[in-house]
Amino acid sequence: MFRLRRLLCSMLIVTLAFGAMPVMASASSTPLASTADVLSAQSQNDARDRITQVLAREDIQRQLVAQGVDPSEVEKRVAALSDSEAQQMADQLDNMPAGASVVGVLFAVFVILLVTDILGLTDVFPFVR
Repeated sequence: MFRLRRLLCSMLIVTLAFGAMPVMASASSTPLASTADVLSAQSQNDARDRITQVLAREDIQRQLVAQGVDPSEVEKRVAALSDSEAQQMADQLDNMPAGASVVGVLFAVFVILLVTDILGLTDVFPFVR
């Protein structure tokens, strides 16, 4: 009985040791994301979603067309914003009064498109050369 128990214990130790190796190897090859990284990515996605929701409104779309800006170009510009620019724009949208949101959004979009035209990244406004 003693030999059987000793043999079983030895086999169990070896099995557990070899069974845990693939788990340890996979854990060391894929780094885990920290909580701050996950929260940062979530807030960046939330900022882009807020901007997209505001720009998807019908009154905003009409004003963009009235200003001579293609709404699909605006969507591309929003997608091309850096994370800090998207967060800054979303914060500006949150801080605007309710009645001025349309004008403020249009002004913010106009300024972003104007800056990208001046830098030569886009060609939206013909008066910028």
